[in-house]
Amino acid sequence: MAGIVFFLLGIKKQLSYGAVFLMHLISTLSSYERYFDPWTSPNLLFFAAWPMLAAIVALYLLREEDTLLTIKKAGA
Repeated sequence: MAGIVFFLLGIKKQLSYGAVFLMHLISTLSSYERYFDPWTSPNLLFFAAWPMLAAIVALYLLREEDTLLTIKKAGA
């Protein structure tokens, strides 16, 4: 839970963004059977995981540019 709070607040970006990426990667890959049988209901929401995974990768790669709502250290 602390990792998610760190992610939301932009604290320890390399660690927290990486942890969120790994958690989402594991949850996306663990449901691989759903991707091979897309016509069985309910499957539609499983396909939304891939664009979200790409967004997390982009956020991780651009973490130094993500400063809009980041809590900054005093004097930095």
